[in-house]
Amino acid sequence: MDIGAPLRALDRLQRPRPWLAIPVALGKRFGESGAGGLAAAIAYYGFFSLFPLLLVLSSLTGLALRDHPDLQQRLLDSAFAQLPVVGAEIRGNVRSIQGSGPAVVVGLLLATWAGLGAIRATQVAMDTVWDVPRKRRPGVPASIGLALVTLILLGVFLLATAAIAGVTAAAGPAGTAIGLVASLGVNVAVFLLAYRVLTRADVGWRAVAPGAVLAGIGWTVLLAVGARIVSGRIASSESMYGTFAVVIGLLGWIYLAAQTALLGAVLNPVLADRLWPRSLEGEPTSADRRALRRSALQEERRPEESVEVTFGAR
Repeated sequence: MDIGAPLRALDRLQRPRPWLAIPVALGKRFGESGAGGLAAAIAYYGFFSLFPLLLVLSSLTGLALRDHPDLQQRLLDSAFAQLPVVGAEIRGNVRSIQGSGPAVVVGLLLATWAGLGAIRATQVAMDTVWDVPRKRRPGVPASIGLALVTLILLGVFLLATAAIAGVTAAAGPAGTAIGLVASLGVNVAVFLLAYRVLTRADVGWRAVAPGAVLAGIGWTVLLAVGARIVSGRIASSESMYGTFAVVIGLLGWIYLAAQTALLGAVLNPVLADRLWPRSLEGEPTSADRRALRRSALQEERRPEESVEVTFGAR
């Protein structure tokens, strides 16, 4: 029995059909880029930066909306609702930083610094996805500066999403539908911005638009079904891990979110550089050679270093 026959048949089927070849190329490129490990790094830093960032949000809304407690409450509830199941529990344990003005400033700076890890991990992921040579990647000061600006912009988008959810929630089913569409638009805009500015690759807005749409839709769906996913993970884990099941569920959800973001990021170079069709069996295609050459050139680490890639006969 020829166990390789089904793979060869699939290879012949997908090569001339873009609607099938592009998903195949996306899956191969996702694995070649080590996107699973990159998503794990983003999830790790994202988990540890989550609580300081929520502390920042709670503190800033407390300062800015001190005279409007009802509006402050609605904004915070909408923001914490972005975390399925565990958002309400976290909301009950996060408090605003209290004390003198200098204490608030120092506390917010330290909390913001903790959140930069996730953004910098995302920078590494974006440069890896686009195969940016290591010698062209930003140094530590530039990386931190870009991460700080991005963090502020993401905070603005988070407040915008929370405001949309808070306003539309009171409008019934029609408001819910409008809020879902508006949130989708905000999510696409967030990914469009992140894919464009968090890489040193020379890419335009049009090149990152397909991945932003895919990731925006995926993120919106993930938020919609996140409660079921996380609650199922918690239910299957709480008999063994008890209260730590909440942590497991939250980590699982953040990892899924990171994978969704990187799936959209990988789609962009696949389409922009036409890295399809890819070979599943037999002689590599021209797209295979371009993809492998890009991955090798990524290893250039010094200005005087140059990597050359050649392919021999099989």
